[in-house]
Amino acid sequence: MNLSSEVVAAIIVVAIMLLVGLPIHEFSHALVAYRLGDGTAKMFGRLTLNPVAHFDPVGGSLLALTFIGSAISGGALGFGWAKPTPVNPMNLGAGRQGEALVAAAGPISNFVLAAIGALPLRFILANPTVEVPDIVIQVLFSFVRINLLLMIFNFIPIPPLDGSKVLFAFIDRRTEYQIRPVLEQYGFLILIAILFLPPGNSIGSRIIGPILDAFTSLLLGI
Repeated sequence: MNLSSEVVAAIIVVAIMLLVGLPIHEFSHALVAYRLGDGTAKMFGRLTLNPVAHFDPVGGSLLALTFIGSAISGGALGFGWAKPTPVNPMNLGAGRQGEALVAAAGPISNFVLAAIGALPLRFILANPTVEVPDIVIQVLFSFVRINLLLMIFNFIPIPPLDGSKVLFAFIDRRTEYQIRPVLEQYGFLILIAILFLPPGNSIGSRIIGPILDAFTSLLLGI
């Protein structure tokens, strides 16, 4: 596939993520919260699959710029985000476990989307005689990878990512009270350090890369 085709495929995947992937991620948070007794997201119009309700201008633009830019440069996948879903933990009937379930719903939805995208791609790869345009294969592969990347990234147990809520639900209260304020205050800076230091071969890439490859191999059978 030539460079222009890769860029076109990247644009298609970004459009799919903005219209489907990210809205489903945030809707999943809202739906689980609603089922557990918190109607905050519904009150703010977020219990919907309408992509307009979940669109974040900064996060959406960053997704487009980094993902399409990576297609041009041949680098790693990009990243971005949707508008965070409002949740009031005090309304959740399951307490801390409920907060963890709400948080985990988003990344799990990305895994489900990756699995759905992997099904036709796995069939194509297993049947070389099936003639499919290269751009279709590229779109499916990138769709699988970006959803897996979002799942893995969001499960990092550092605020403001979803994984932090899961972490706090499984540690004792005393430990949570000790570390939660520190992580919530400095979490963003810690994430920046993990993702970009050292330059060229960051801690994050060394951790996330092998996990991403493992999940990709699991879903695609390669």
